[in-house]
Amino acid sequence: MRVLVTGASGFVGQAVAARLLASGHQVAAAVRRPGDAPTGTAAQVIGDLAGPVDWSAALRGIDAVAHLAARVHVMRDRAADPEAAFAAVNETATRDLAAAALAAGVRRFVFLSTVKVLGERTAPGRPFRDGDPARPEDAYGRSKLAAEEALAAMPGLEPVVLRPPLVYGPGVRANLRALARLARSGLPLPFGRLANRRSLVGVSNLAAAVELCLSHPDAPGRRLLVADWHPTTAELAAALARAAGRRPLLLPVPAAVFRLAARLGGAAAIARLTQPLELDPAGLAALGWRPAVEPAAELAALMAALG
Repeated sequence: MRVLVTGASGFVGQAVAARLLASGHQVAAAVRRPGDAPTGTAAQVIGDLAGPVDWSAALRGIDAVAHLAARVHVMRDRAADPEAAFAAVNETATRDLAAAALAAGVRRFVFLSTVKVLGERTAPGRPFRDGDPARPEDAYGRSKLAAEEALAAMPGLEPVVLRPPLVYGPGVRANLRALARLARSGLPLPFGRLANRRSLVGVSNLAAAVELCLSHPDAPGRRLLVADWHPTTAELAAALARAAGRRPLLLPVPAAVFRLAARLGGAAAIARLTQPLELDPAGLAALGWRPAVEPAAELAALMAALG
């Protein structure tokens, strides 16, 4: 196939482009600047997704779209109106691209959403499942859900929605990158008593899921959770340390201390360290998806890429 990949220069986009190229597909990379396109792809410069964007040239000769670009969740949003900023990129731009794809005769449309459309936490032992009701709690989750609904309402489109949790692997950024650096430092980490499970997905296995959904005949219309690892926070920290060649040093700080720190400082990231967030990817597995890359291998690649 010839696939248009948006966000091709990003963390997930680069992995998806590489996966598709390795499988023999052609990749048109929708990027802001010509130099952003990954090696082996054809650059399609579209500028800022908040646009407006003329997609006609980028969609010429395309068989399917993998829409990965987004305004991602940020802890300290400086936008004057975060709700509007997320909606412009994650909802409006997605709807516009899908409409342009239909006009160009492109029906298969894989959309990278987020588990945050279902909520921020799960009950212990009861993971989120594909059919669970949506309960987003922030502007990011609401914008992604609105985009999902817009795609579902387009006659003739074949939308496939993937809802990942935190993605790990080489090139990861933000909080997980910071945690990886801490684990590599050899310093004691205060996570020894955090027994809450949080599902993750390796970027290589997520890329494989995107490829599967681009062509599987039973994928259209589905909203699929994707995860390959379900560690406790303590297990995640220990695994990161081992991947860096360090002996894990985890201090047994009670979870209540983290919850108190979050309340006093308003730090949502600290609060999430203590909350369970598990996913059941049974729907994707029923389509034939199997995680081929083990967490240890993905973490080793993550650490090697830290520099």
